[in-house]
Amino acid sequence: MKPEVRKTLKNVALISVCSFAFAFSMVPLYNIACEKIFGIKMEKGPTGEETLAGAKINKNRKITVEFDGTVNSKLPWDFQPSQLTMEVVPGKMYDTHYIAKNNAPYAVVGNAAPSVTPVVASSFFNKTECFCFTQQLLKAGEQRDMPVRFVINPNLPEDVHTITLSYTFFINDKATALAKAPSTSPTARSAP
Repeated sequence: MKPEVRKTLKNVALISVCSFAFAFSMVPLYNIACEKIFGIKMEKGPTGEETLAGAKINKNRKITVEFDGTVNSKLPWDFQPSQLTMEVVPGKMYDTHYIAKNNAPYAVVGNAAPSVTPVVASSFFNKTECFCFTQQLLKAGEQRDMPVRFVINPNLPEDVHTITLSYTFFINDKATALAKAPSTSPTARSAP
């Protein structure tokens, strides 16, 4: 075997091993990020149910979470929650999703701005997965489910019985212009 081929195979093997190690480490890194950055530590109970670690969960306490979704008038999308309400127990992890559809004949990029009311509840409502963390690109006519994963801290004040999670989607003009621009070859692009 030629030395160049042998070196290339070694590089490919090394890259493959590193890629596998990186992908394998993403779950623990995600858990560390949730704990250190957002202050959320999750653990699985005996039934596999995820809860806030170290939290005293009162299974008799129920909170109603209302979901709302709107779009700015410049954004040619339909956007609504898949369900309007959900009864939750503080300290347990829950999943829901919103549905977005691009009605434009071209790709559009949007950003979601979340809001939690009452204001006192916002620091107790923790999203661990949300489409609002990044911009969203929808191709012409595309419809997409957008997941939200959340947990309400059991230390939520006792007088709060209902929380509203609302999102407003806004058009990202710069990113939409880039998405609509004809693609060019990588060699024709200039450095930023």
